[in-house]
Amino acid sequence: MSIVVSEPVPRPGILDIAAYVPGKEHAPGVARVFKLSSNETPLGASPKAIEAFRQSAGHLELYPDGQALALREAIASVHGLNVANIMCGNGSDELLGLLCHVYLGAGDEAIITQHGFLVYKIQIMGAGAAAIEVPEKDYTVDVDAILAAVTEKTKLVFIANPGNPTGTYVPVADIRRLHAGLPKNVILVLDAAYAEYVRKNDYEAGVELVSQNKNVVMCRTFSKVYGLAALRIGWMYGPAGILDALNRVRGPFNMNAPAIAAGAAAVRDQNFVGDAVEHNLLWKDKLTHAFETIGLTVTPSVTNFVLIHFPDIDGKRAPDADEFLTSRGYILRMVKGYGLPNALRMTVGSEEANRGVIEALGEFMGRK
Repeated sequence: MSIVVSEPVPRPGILDIAAYVPGKEHAPGVARVFKLSSNETPLGASPKAIEAFRQSAGHLELYPDGQALALREAIASVHGLNVANIMCGNGSDELLGLLCHVYLGAGDEAIITQHGFLVYKIQIMGAGAAAIEVPEKDYTVDVDAILAAVTEKTKLVFIANPGNPTGTYVPVADIRRLHAGLPKNVILVLDAAYAEYVRKNDYEAGVELVSQNKNVVMCRTFSKVYGLAALRIGWMYGPAGILDALNRVRGPFNMNAPAIAAGAAAVRDQNFVGDAVEHNLLWKDKLTHAFETIGLTVTPSVTNFVLIHFPDIDGKRAPDADEFLTSRGYILRMVKGYGLPNALRMTVGSEEANRGVIEALGEFMGRK
């Protein structure tokens, strides 16, 4: 007896995935809004990148270069890498998804950490595999917890370094220890979206580890310090064998021409990047000090955002603060979905935005 199905049905597991919910953008009834929920740079994009985008707009009838060679060459030149080991994508999200699509299937496992980027779990489950979540220690990736979770089913390990939404980082010695403890067939994925902001002597984004091994990849983005979030540009540095496999299923024109042109110009304008990093360092420290002074706890951050923890007191919790700030036009990021229900993540914004949040949270904490 045949079963009659009235509509298309996704394969098992798809409807179990919790869709990614981005930070809110609007504050109804507020004349002016400062959006500090998505870790966008307050300095915008390099003027050179904007001009390259405009020049490219004159040839929209043409397909883009399917190899994104101009962008890959620019990245290779600035970072001292082999252009053949660089792949570009429609945001690093696409590259993370390709890794899962190619290396995971039913019965496989991939390891993520307690407060890791939500897209990892979405892509793992989308590939039909199991996402194995391990605890973090003091809001920081715990190498020993990851190694203890590895089984013969493990195929990928995802590490956001620095972490999002925590802002913490794992020293290079611990990353090397993690890699040394993994089986040769397990890929270590180092997501270094915020690497440009880090100013720590014991941090390494992943270049050397990728260069020395066949089972490590490093993902980077143009959405943060380069200010090109609207264009969706990500890149991966990886071994030839892994990139060959990904290129076999990658869309032939996965990047648009204006993004390729703007990205190439942006990465070569390192003076602009330096200005963005200096602004961030100055205000990240000021924000941390100001919030701690009014009685809040801030997780030490090496990124362009701070994770603010609120008291477990009626009227003073994170949702209360979020409502209060939104009513004044300051939009921060609720991070309940990351297992942090009593915290808010704030992007380092412009001087005006930063001072406004400091004043508003001071008023919020001082209320009876």
